[in-house]
Amino acid sequence: MDFLYGLLPALLLILGILIAGLCLRRLLALNERPWPTARKFFERIALSLVAIGFLAVGLSSGINALLLHRERAPMPGRLVSVNGHRMRIECTGSGSPTLVLDAGLGNDGLIWSAVQPALSQTTQVCSYDRAGMGWSDPVPPPRDADHIAAQLHDLLQAAGVTGPIILMGHSIAGIYIRDYATHYPDQVRGLVFVDASTPLQNRDPAFAPHMSRPPRLQMFLTQSLFVLGIPRWMGGCKNNFPQLPADRGRLQSEERCHLVVSSPAGESTNFDRSGEETIHTGPYGDLPILIFTSDPAKARAEHEPPDMLAAWDRMQANLKNLSTRSSQIIARNSGHYIQLQRPDLIDREVSLFIQQIRGSAPPPAQYGNTTTE
Repeated sequence: MDFLYGLLPALLLILGILIAGLCLRRLLALNERPWPTARKFFERIALSLVAIGFLAVGLSSGINALLLHRERAPMPGRLVSVNGHRMRIECTGSGSPTLVLDAGLGNDGLIWSAVQPALSQTTQVCSYDRAGMGWSDPVPPPRDADHIAAQLHDLLQAAGVTGPIILMGHSIAGIYIRDYATHYPDQVRGLVFVDASTPLQNRDPAFAPHMSRPPRLQMFLTQSLFVLGIPRWMGGCKNNFPQLPADRGRLQSEERCHLVVSSPAGESTNFDRSGEETIHTGPYGDLPILIFTSDPAKARAEHEPPDMLAAWDRMQANLKNLSTRSSQIIARNSGHYIQLQRPDLIDREVSLFIQQIRGSAPPPAQYGNTTTE
């Protein structure tokens, strides 16, 4: 059972009703007390506020939990048991190699819904939720690259995805797919980076001030607000990804109100550790690699810090050094979420990339180049 958004709201509702009942009993008993009128007055005020406060907390949390249960159905894909924990995976299409989609920090597999249907016409495509995201159960720490790659490997085995795979990772998942390719090289036929993070980028002077560890008190308060349903009542469950199909956009919106803080915070906290684990990954010989990068011109127009832009462009270009068969594409007019803002580019180029790996399409005229499309 979902503890944070199932069992805990039920306990809070029971506690709220219990305390409200005790307060009401005390209020009724005040009439029989030979106390001064002023004392009775102030005690009635205090008891009423306590009763209303606890009852409001229980009702808010309970109603939010019921709405989450209703609005997050039906769940796409299926749940698979992985080392005693459930993980969601959704595989569509058919063919080999299987394209495995790994989402960025704070996102679940639904973030790929704008491109998975089209890509499924070329081969089997599997998106999934990392532990603690979407419908996947949280797992104990640490949330670092080695553990996350191992969990993905175990998930694929348990789900029956045993053939060769191509890994496509967005943002922080760019580090995770490098870890996977290093530990399980016999399975991997290609890598696709979508505006991907690189190991130890947090130590670059341009990024270091923006990648601090969230304080524990802040994490606790944030989680408390979400359990109580406060973001929902403030409009936080609205669809911020209109590029997704309507049904997936609704589910993704509800996911914004189903936050398990420890999961993304754990990955963020372990970013440096993940970097240490992957800084020496690669090069991967002649493994086919495709790199999608957001448009620097769009970032400049949105007044992103120039030092961060320069560092990001350098890191993206350096990804080409991971293989002798690499290519980089700058996605014109796209920000960080290329799979949402330029799904046409992802669909076209990744489908071609798969066909080239199969040998059913000619290879690029030149490797190691960068184009803007």
